[in-house]
Amino acid sequence: MVSMATRTEAQQRTDEIETFRRELLRLEQENVLALSEAQAQAVSNHHDALIAGWAQQHGIDRDLRQRKLSLGMRVASFLGALALAASVFFLFRQFWGQFGTVVQVTILIGGALATFAGTLYLRERDASGYFTKLAAMVAFACFVLNVAMLGQIFSITPSDKALIVWAAYAMLLAYTCDLRLLLAASILCLVAFVSARAGTFSGLYWLHFGERPENFFPAAALLFLAPRLIRHDRYPGFAVLYRVFGLLTLFLPVLILSNWAGGSYLELEPAVIKGLYQVLGFTGSAAVIWLGMRRSWPEVANTGMVFFVIFLYTKFFDWWWDVMPKYLFFLVVGLTAILFLVVLRRLHRSRKGGEA
Repeated sequence: MVSMATRTEAQQRTDEIETFRRELLRLEQENVLALSEAQAQAVSNHHDALIAGWAQQHGIDRDLRQRKLSLGMRVASFLGALALAASVFFLFRQFWGQFGTVVQVTILIGGALATFAGTLYLRERDASGYFTKLAAMVAFACFVLNVAMLGQIFSITPSDKALIVWAAYAMLLAYTCDLRLLLAASILCLVAFVSARAGTFSGLYWLHFGERPENFFPAAALLFLAPRLIRHDRYPGFAVLYRVFGLLTLFLPVLILSNWAGGSYLELEPAVIKGLYQVLGFTGSAAVIWLGMRRSWPEVANTGMVFFVIFLYTKFFDWWWDVMPKYLFFLVVGLTAILFLVVLRRLHRSRKGGEA
């Protein structure tokens, strides 16, 4: 059996085998290619053996029916994890006051360790990863509750340092169990921590970091550079999450500041601040589109395109909504969309010609 390091790689190879089989059948029906009976049987046996081995090792989906079932299992796993995490929270909330301090600390530490150990145990025995994801989400919820409740028990002043601890724990679970959902949770905690730190450097209380959207810019740069600093060969999809969250963390504050200058650190006229961030939004999203196409990062190009359209339509609204008849306004928007389609189609054709 050809060994595959991850379930994603095994599933991708299985899908390629199914595509090859369908195309081979079409070629035989069109009298283009016909394997001998011995060759066809040898290829089929080889593929069957590969798929059977990967199914045992990684729990892949062998056909379309199993993929549909897997989608339902992923949804059930996610909802189950949220429900169990909420159950743990409300269980603690209802009965917490009936325990002494020693019992409370023992329950908190023991619960965090037990759920972490249970996650590692399931990881070794759950090839599909659905129960591992469920256990990891519960373990993360218990850890968050652990840190928060211990702070209350010992009257520790709330601090943004808890965010970096939560981010580190979620990242540990994400990389250990190959879970993109927990990586997203870790990224959100990391964004909040870095932004809160940036806010405290400017004199804000850490809980008020959201009042200044520019506090998110250092986190955006850190996230976008993370895939270049950390190798993700064994973690398909992780680099995509870092880049997409990095772009969201950059462009959402820019979008806010292009319409609301009061949240900026810049000591300039509000109209000037709005103009600067509008220019940054247009040029930045255009540069991101170019970068995504050049590096073959579709998620980067698509994210840049979405924000470029948002910035453009926002300006259309500012310029023409009050002065144009509504039918003319939407006509201009529709014609602009057609222009985008023409430009993108030409880019698509030129891209195909360059690859050829």
